[in-house]
Amino acid sequence: MAALGERVSTSEGAGGTNTGGLVSDGTGPGGPSSGGPSSGGPVPDGTVPDGTGPGGPSLGARALVGPPEIVTTKDGLASLIDRLEGSPEYALDTEFHRERTYWPRLALVQLAWRSKPEGQQHVALVDPLAVDPEPLSQVLARPSVMVAHAATQDLEVLAHACGVLPSHLFDTQIAAGFLGYGSASLTSLTERFLRVRLTKGDRLTDWSRRPLTPSQISYAASDVTHLLGLAHEISAQLVARGRLSWAEEECATLLARPQNPVDPHEAWWKLRDNRHLQGVSRGIAQEVAAWREEKARTLDIQPRMVLADLALLSIAHSPPATVPALRETRGIDARHLRGNAEEEIMAAVAKGKALPPGSLRLAQTQPMSKELRPAVTLATAWVAQLSRDEEVDAALLATRTDVVDFLSGKPAARLGEGWRAGLVGAPLRRLANGEASLALDGHGRLLLEDRLRGQHRSVS
Repeated sequence: MAALGERVSTSEGAGGTNTGGLVSDGTGPGGPSSGGPSSGGPVPDGTVPDGTGPGGPSLGARALVGPPEIVTTKDGLASLIDRLEGSPEYALDTEFHRERTYWPRLALVQLAWRSKPEGQQHVALVDPLAVDPEPLSQVLARPSVMVAHAATQDLEVLAHACGVLPSHLFDTQIAAGFLGYGSASLTSLTERFLRVRLTKGDRLTDWSRRPLTPSQISYAASDVTHLLGLAHEISAQLVARGRLSWAEEECATLLARPQNPVDPHEAWWKLRDNRHLQGVSRGIAQEVAAWREEKARTLDIQPRMVLADLALLSIAHSPPATVPALRETRGIDARHLRGNAEEEIMAAVAKGKALPPGSLRLAQTQPMSKELRPAVTLATAWVAQLSRDEEVDAALLATRTDVVDFLSGKPAARLGEGWRAGLVGAPLRRLANGEASLALDGHGRLLLEDRLRGQHRSVS
C-alpha cells in the first residue's frame, strides 16, 4: 500500500492522470469500489474484524495497541516529535472550547501514526494545559500529510496555537463527499468503511478539566485511532472512480483558505438585520462593531460580552449624543460601560458619523437580476440531479451562490475552475447559452438535451 505522502501514478480518467496522494491496495472488505464492507456488521471500537469477508481484514480497522500515550512535558513532546520524523502521514484532531473566549482555547491534541517497518499504530494525546504545543509546528511543517476529519476548525486552532498549518491535508469528510456522503460524521464513515463502531462521547464534556477521565481519554483517542485506515479506504475508492485528484484539489483549497480573524471593519456584516441600516447608521454600525471586535480580541472574550448586538444596532439606529443618552440606549447593560467603554463607544459613534465617502465597507453581494432568476432555478435543479447521478455531495458540486456567480460572469467563479469546470461549469454554460435544455425522462429524472443536434444526453 502506498502511503499518503508518497507519489503514486494512477490512471484516473475524469479525475486526471499521474496524481499523487493517498492510495490503497484495495484489500479492505469489499474491495476498493464497494463503498464499504460487503458482509458482517460493525464491531465495537478497539477490535479488528476477523477478515472472513471478501479480501480479508481491513488495514483501516487495525486498532490501537495498548493505551494512548499522554504527553505532559517538554521532553515528552520532543520525543514525540522525533518519533513522528519520517512518517509520511499522521492523523490529527483537537479538542477546544471557545464559548466565552475570542480565541479558541486548545484543550487537547490527538495524534496517530504508524511506525516503520512493522506498521504498528501509535496514539498520543498532547496536553496543551501542561506543555506548550507550539513545537508541534515542526511536525506540521514537514512534507507529511495530515489526515483529519472536518478540519476547518482544527486548522484555525492549529494556526493560533502553533503558528503554522500542515504542509498537506487529507480531509476524510471532504473526500467522502466525492463518494456521495454529504457532510458525514466520523462515526458513520468509520462504521461504513471499516465496520468499527466508535465509542460515543459526551458532546458537552469539559475538556479543560483535569485530570481527564478514562472515558474522555478513550473518546479522544478514538477520534484518531481509525483515521489513517479510513483515509486509505476512501482513497482507494476515489482512485477507482477517477476522483482522487478532485478530493486533493478540494483539500488544498481548504488548506489555502486564510485563517486570519475577521477584519474589524467588516464585523458589522454579521449583524442580524444589517440590511435595514441606511445612511449614516451604516457608518456608525461599522465603527462601533470594529471597536467591539478589537476590544473582544484584546480581552479574549466573545464580542457579545463587550456589547450586545441589540445595543449595537440601537446605537446605530438612534445614535446617542451624550453619555447619559448612551446609558439609556436599549440593550445597554452597566457591564458594557465599565472602564473607558463609554468614552470609547462615543468616539466610535462620532467617527462613524464623520466617515468619509468610500470608507464604508460593504459586503460584495449583488442582487440577482430578474432575468437571471429562471436560469438559476433551472441550474440549481440540474445540480441536484447531477449530485444524485454522480454520487457527489451537492454542497461540493455547487452552492446556489456558486451558480449565481457563474451565470453572472463573476471572475474566478468556482464553477469555471478546477474539477468543477468540466463536470458542472461547461454544461451550465451550454444551458445558459441556449445550446442545451432540460427535460424529464418520464420517471422524474432530469436530462440535459442538446438542442442544436436534436439529441439529448443524461447528466450522468
